[in-house]
Amino acid sequence: MQTIELTITNGVGLHARPAARFVQTAAKFRAKISVIKGDLKVNAKSIIAVLSLGAGKGAKVTIEASGEDEAEALAALKALVETGFGEA
Repeated sequence: MQTIELTITNGVGLHARPAARFVQTAAKFRAKISVIKGDLKVNAKSIIAVLSLGAGKGAKVTIEASGEDEAEALAALKALVETGFGEA
């Protein structure tokens, strides 16, 4: 299992469109992927779960992945978040 901590940098946070891109990216991988914010740990492949985090701009989230392609999954999600989901 690998984890990374990221800060949400796009202007309105992890709202519907960025959350959808996040979930679509996570779904490309076989690894089990979770997103953690505070005490909440949710499935990164579920749009409702990711939206339930309420991760606004500046929120710190931890992404946890385990499985055969965990490193690739984390790299792809890190790139997506760090580029502001194409909205920054």
